[in-house]
Amino acid sequence: MAQDPIENAASAARDTVKERIIVTKGTWAKGASLADIRAGFEALLTYADGPVLEHAAIGHVPAAWIRGPSGRGKTALLFCHGGGFQIGSIRSHRDLMARLAASTGTDVLGFDYRLAPEHRFPAAVHDAFFVYRWLLDQGLASDCIAVVGDSAGAALALGVALQARDNGIALPACLALISPWLDLTTRGDSYANRAALDVFSKPQQLRAMAKAYLGRNGDPLDPLASPVEADLAGLPPVLIHAGDFDITLDDSFLLASRAKARGTTVDLKVWASMYHHFQVFRELPEAAHSLDEIGHFVQRHLHGK
Repeated sequence: MAQDPIENAASAARDTVKERIIVTKGTWAKGASLADIRAGFEALLTYADGPVLEHAAIGHVPAAWIRGPSGRGKTALLFCHGGGFQIGSIRSHRDLMARLAASTGTDVLGFDYRLAPEHRFPAAVHDAFFVYRWLLDQGLASDCIAVVGDSAGAALALGVALQARDNGIALPACLALISPWLDLTTRGDSYANRAALDVFSKPQQLRAMAKAYLGRNGDPLDPLASPVEADLAGLPPVLIHAGDFDITLDDSFLLASRAKARGTTVDLKVWASMYHHFQVFRELPEAAHSLDEIGHFVQRHLHGK
């Protein structure tokens, strides 16, 4: 039987990415400092032809735009990066931001929220909401703003909508959550039965990050720390993309179940054989397909698109 060259190329890309992850994470297991881990994470996700960032200062929060082909300042996608609340930045996620700008056709605003352990919960949550309010203050209507996040950033994205609702502020048009990490208790079965399958994240890693984020006396069931515990009524439409090999997969199922029970529209897709926030790797064909679907979802819900 003749081999399919397209599938061969896809398989090679998957193998290459997997090896890069294994090599990078192997260096973290050898007593690396937090500074080393942050630098390694950024290097893992950085591409030589990375996009140009248009830097901005939003009060105390560093931020940057990547302009979409048809955003023209009339719409915006607020992007909340992942990294377990301890690592990650605009720089680590700038390639994903650029691909989101291309798929949605709109301007993408990323920001560097305060990281733990230097700044514990709820600093990151407050920073995300601060940037959302800044967008509204610039004259953008809320139905012209989508909020997207990956991993821990997905918790911040959902937190933006929760804080807007609870403070009587207009909600964004929609939310797109990529491999959302929403339960800092890590109680779902997927934290155990996907542990050997998820090449990117491990349960002990996320538990350590949750502890660093919350601090000694922090409550993992606080609705802004674990937004799956919040009242999920009255939220905008939500799209969730997760991988079947993702240790946080059960967080996606739990959010979808609880949000639908409260009347929120949720669309959940699980990608076969994919691990935690695989979309950060441009080489993966599944990443391109996922971002295409996220793009269509955002375009359907943003006013004026």
